[in-house]
Amino acid sequence: MALAVGVMAPAVAADALPKATESMLKDLKISPSVMAGIDRELTIPKEWTEGARKEGAVKVLGSWDPAQFNIMVAPFKERYPFVRVDYTRGEFNARALRPLIALKEGRYVTDVLTGFGGSTHYYQEVDALEDLRPLPGFKNPLPGTGDPEEGTWVGSRLRYWCMAYNTNLVKKDELPKDWNELITNPRWHNGVIGVSNRPQLWLLMLSGEYGEDWVKNYIDKFFNVTKPQIRKEGQNALQSLVVAGEFQIAIPAADYRTKQYADKGAPISWHCPDPVPLAVSQIGILKGNPHPNAARMWVNWFLSREGQVAQYKSDLATPLHRDLQTPDFLAFPEELKGKKIASREPEEGEVERLNQIWTSYWTSAGGK
Repeated sequence: MALAVGVMAPAVAADALPKATESMLKDLKISPSVMAGIDRELTIPKEWTEGARKEGAVKVLGSWDPAQFNIMVAPFKERYPFVRVDYTRGEFNARALRPLIALKEGRYVTDVLTGFGGSTHYYQEVDALEDLRPLPGFKNPLPGTGDPEEGTWVGSRLRYWCMAYNTNLVKKDELPKDWNELITNPRWHNGVIGVSNRPQLWLLMLSGEYGEDWVKNYIDKFFNVTKPQIRKEGQNALQSLVVAGEFQIAIPAADYRTKQYADKGAPISWHCPDPVPLAVSQIGILKGNPHPNAARMWVNWFLSREGQVAQYKSDLATPLHRDLQTPDFLAFPEELKGKKIASREPEEGEVERLNQIWTSYWTSAGGK
């Protein structure tokens, strides 16, 4: 059911930037003019503000490191000191499946959930997600990065999933120009590549570009010709192993995570074969949660320019806000120049089909 917008009234004078926001912009060397009009973005119904005051808290479930989340949420706390933000970090199953299981048992483990892409249809089947279209911030993200028909989710950040490589072991001029070179060039065969069990982060996007038959054939050759190292580690650990020289290339790897290591002086960089797999991380609000007004307030702030800049400052995640699509907010802008972007929202059952094919090869190669 759509929410009534009602009378609009800003909770705080939004054009008076929080000290945390001013500090972030200064550190990023970005003009405060990027926040022009933020007052309009943060203008919400008066009843939401009053309701949030009474609720006093909001629960958020996500993938940010706690330290990163604390940095990101600092401007929100200044603007809305009457709302306590309780944050929990979780891996994919904890973010995408645990809240739904709890909901079916009559419990709420979170009010706001993020990074649940691939399981969206499970929530939609039981009508578990609130309509976000009444939020002023729903219109902020780029076109195609939300659910315009039902408003059950909207994009929270962009994720470019390509490869990280050890700069001591791989020369920049020998990096593959496209994904097929991993198959055709023996340079990348026999354990040079470490791969994690996350095909939906890169192959799903390539499936949208080339089709499912191409992906099925690619998986067969990737395992039987390229023969990568099968790694049980998560995405963060995979990049640490690249730095250590355990293998030369990690797939998939997000640009922002690689930049975090590179900025600390680690021998690592990021490269994208053409086309560039681009995933949209999702954010949604569970219908019927105990803190509905505080949840709307937090999500609306997060979708604003201030929230998206705060996220970029905290973990270098590329913003989705349509007014922030500049090289200032890209970890490796030169890697995206002139390349085609492969992005899509999977159809129902598509992730399961991809995982079924991938898993048969993964387990045969020794993976769990």
